Amino acid sequence: MRISLFAVGRLKSGPEKELVERYFDRFAKAGPAVGLELAKITEINESRSGNAETRKREEAAVLEKMLGEGSVLILLDERGKALDSPGFADLLGGIRDQGKRDLVIAIGGPDGLDPELAGKASHMLCFGKMTWPHQMVRVMLGEQLYRAVTILSGHPYHRV
Repeated sequence: MRISLFAVGRLKSGPEKELVERYFDRFAKAGPAVGLELAKITEINESRSGNAETRKREEAAVLEKMLGEGSVLILLDERGKALDSPGFADLLGGIRDQGKRDLVIAIGGPDGLDPELAGKASHMLCFGKMTWPHQMVRVMLGEQLYRAVTILSGHPYHRV
């Protein structure tokens, strides 16, 4: 299953970018052994519209164009469900085992994601109830994707 990341906002050079690259590189190398592959990372600029609702709608329109037929969409949103790492690994493994070919995980911008996307998403997840900058969310997502691969493969990286 190919996993793509969609993010509103561009990651600038610095320690966060280095960590993101490290974890996504680990994921890309280890994932194929368990049927998970890093497809692409799509970054878009935040909409310049004058109000938050219009910005979110415009950003969602770009995401919707990226979704292929049959793609599974996971939104990262503070109103989503919090999973532990084994639960996240089980979610990814379950989607893969259903024969789904493409999964897109979306990170919104400072205004969040368009509520209309919730109806198109198969899952909404959160990394806790706190608000995180998109740079940190990318680091956490990259690490959790790599951790999921190690859990699915039985590697000792994840310790209970």
